[in-house]
Amino acid sequence: MKILLVGEYSNVHATLAEGLRELGHEVTVISNGDFWKDYPRDIDVARTPGKLGGLMLMAKLYALLPKLRGYDVVQLINPLFFELKAERLFWFYRYLRKHNKQVYLGAFGMDYYWVHTCTYDKPLRYSDFNIGDEVRTDAEAVYYQRDWLGTTKEQLNKMIANDCDGIIAGLYEYWACYHPRFANKTCFIPFPIKMPDSYHTDKVQASKTVIFIGINRQRSAYKGTDIMLRAAEDVQQKHPDKMQLVKVESVPFAQYQKLMEGSDAILDQLYAYTPSMNPLLAMSKGIICIGGGEPENYEIINENELRPIINVEPTYDSVFHELEQLVLHPERIPELKRQSVEYVRKHHDYHKVAKQYLDFWTK
Repeated sequence: MKILLVGEYSNVHATLAEGLRELGHEVTVISNGDFWKDYPRDIDVARTPGKLGGLMLMAKLYALLPKLRGYDVVQLINPLFFELKAERLFWFYRYLRKHNKQVYLGAFGMDYYWVHTCTYDKPLRYSDFNIGDEVRTDAEAVYYQRDWLGTTKEQLNKMIANDCDGIIAGLYEYWACYHPRFANKTCFIPFPIKMPDSYHTDKVQASKTVIFIGINRQRSAYKGTDIMLRAAEDVQQKHPDKMQLVKVESVPFAQYQKLMEGSDAILDQLYAYTPSMNPLLAMSKGIICIGGGEPENYEIINENELRPIINVEPTYDSVFHELEQLVLHPERIPELKRQSVEYVRKHHDYHKVAKQYLDFWTK
């Protein structure tokens, strides 16, 4: 098949492309590299700042149009698949729809259905937009509600979701938002991970448990990193002889990977039900994820035995307790590391995931 993957989130399309190519398919990734994360792509469409940057990107995309046609499958990472205003993207979507056989939408992150469903329907016990029946009011949650609800972005998302051939959700959370509305064409497929050549299931240091946390200051409160960091710092202060904390802030993907490798566990996304790309990558290296491991995560992939994720509730007390228990009982670490590697290999291996995509696209 000839496949075009448009846009990028956390290395999903770049990794999927590798798997598809190794299965014999022709794949092109066109993206901005997910901003400063700078993931690999075949065609770079990163935008420079300002109005001039938008005009330059528009001109570049128009010049690229001949390369965006004639594909068996086009998959969009998000309704905002290029760095343009939503009103500009209607035309580009229709062009892709007209000049290619099939178009699919990824439910991989921020969009109208995620914001609206979590704000009003609340199918999840907690999320980026609700804690139980209460709607979150932190600045970034409010920003995204205003950005997606009752705007051109909402119209664009609805148009694409209704018109496209299928919708692929990469996490249970996104599936829970799309499937009730588009049951006949929404599919859950796990995120793809390329297993490393080597991994470690032994404790990194004999005397201390090494905990890693990646910080994006712009999204710290929204993703709960502020709470996780405070809990981790307090556990370290209480047990300085038993724990080491490694903090990394907004670095490119290649550097991020290297920095996490000397860790026993990673703290990631307080309000998640399921591990996303970064914790999955860590797990493939034998690093324990402290974050989202709710029962729904295991149910949607039919996993009845492995339980490698240290699940936390979205509170300071829960994070502090679970982290302290890990630090005080380091004998748990080798088995959790072993299960982490096995879990990713079993459910997220990029060849296996690529075959699931091919199966969905062809059906």
